[in-house]
Amino acid sequence: MASDRPLVDRHGRAIRYLRVSVTDRCDLRCRYCMAEEMTFLPRSELLALEEIALIAERFVARGVTKIRLTGGEPLVRRDALDLVRRLGRSVGAGLDELTLTTNGTRLATHAAALAEAGVRRINVSLDSRDPEVFRHITRHGDVRQVLDGIAAARAAGLTVKINMVAMKGLNDAEIPAMLDWTSAQGIDLTLIETMPLGAIDEDRADRFVPLTQVLADLSAQFDLTRDAHDSGGPARYWRIGGTDARLGLISPLTGNFCDSCNRVRLTTEGKLFTCLGHDDQVDLKAAIRSGGLAAVDDAIDAALASKPARHEFDVAPGAAPAVARHMSVTGG
Repeated sequence: MASDRPLVDRHGRAIRYLRVSVTDRCDLRCRYCMAEEMTFLPRSELLALEEIALIAERFVARGVTKIRLTGGEPLVRRDALDLVRRLGRSVGAGLDELTLTTNGTRLATHAAALAEAGVRRINVSLDSRDPEVFRHITRHGDVRQVLDGIAAARAAGLTVKINMVAMKGLNDAEIPAMLDWTSAQGIDLTLIETMPLGAIDEDRADRFVPLTQVLADLSAQFDLTRDAHDSGGPARYWRIGGTDARLGLISPLTGNFCDSCNRVRLTTEGKLFTCLGHDDQVDLKAAIRSGGLAAVDDAIDAALASKPARHEFDVAPGAAPAVARHMSVTGG
């Protein structure tokens, strides 16, 4: 049976991590992620919750041990918590961890339910704690909603990690203060280089900050020691002296991590992408609707047989995006 075959791509990399975008919609419009005026998928084109669950459970049966739900903003989908509850039943039964990446705007409402459903750890995207800078980056967001959501998540027993996209001239000067704030609370901070996905309203080269330079600057201010911690994703970690927190770096341009890639991504319309920086994909929605889980297995095998060795990201001035789709389509 196909389900007996391990999830190994043509380069010998074992796939243990599935990221599922449950919606391409979001209640914010972050400048590095979306254009101001976005066209979203019609709801009729989305995978049904039952289809997402069946596909995700098939991946677990074939060796995936970690699932991350993303968006857009996953909590804007009305039945997202039903999916969390369904997948939460697999934790400890093949699945080691079910996690969520969120912008935090709805966490105050949903944190307790996430914890009850089996989520133990979440990533919150927070690019600035300054209300005006936050509003500018997100185009209309209120940072207080996010901070209240983080507090609610921690009160519910969830471990929170902050994700911050480093952007020149927008929030790069705030990075030391953000690290001070997170480490004082025992919260890990992961910095991310901007990625050339989808056309946005400005040239990404104008905002690109190499994390090699950020790390050098932070090392002059903080006691940073390389840490072997592995969250299952692409981040490399440093322990922050005198605290219980870590600094993570995700650097697709200055520190390529493709050799150890263990991830595939399922979009809300059922496309399985094996690389964030390529357009190659298979249609699992068509597969499950025409041939059930056997067809899904065959499509997964075909996708892994063509998974590229690495992405081809470039943020040189005037460079076109690596792919036309926005980050919100395949999820963070």
